[in-house]
Amino acid sequence: MKTKEENTVARKSYSFSVRCVNLYKYLSEEKHDCIIGKQLLRSGTSVGANVKEAVRGYTKADFASKISIALKEASETEFWIELLRDTDYITASQADSMLNDCVELIKILTSILKTTKENINNNA
Repeated sequence: MKTKEENTVARKSYSFSVRCVNLYKYLSEEKHDCIIGKQLLRSGTSVGANVKEAVRGYTKADFASKISIALKEASETEFWIELLRDTDYITASQADSMLNDCVELIKILTSILKTTKENINNNA
């Protein structure tokens, strides 16, 4: 099993989770927002948590299930970032930076999920 440093998606999802925590702190302290910020915090940190669970999964099906959940959470996080941008809670440049990372994770997770499902189906 690869460590977080050796596993690209684990490393990137952890770093993204850290960014989500920092954005939540900014929103709480500077914008006095708790509702949307908490939604972002929940979904954004869930990406990394589910990737971590996937890496430690016992079966390929368990791995695929956790990656699928991580992908759904990343998509939800993308929505919250776009909403924060479009309602002027964060600037376009702040949003673009977060969205770039989020979209990259979505692409990686989609690729992993597709490959994993193909491997499961080929071995069935």
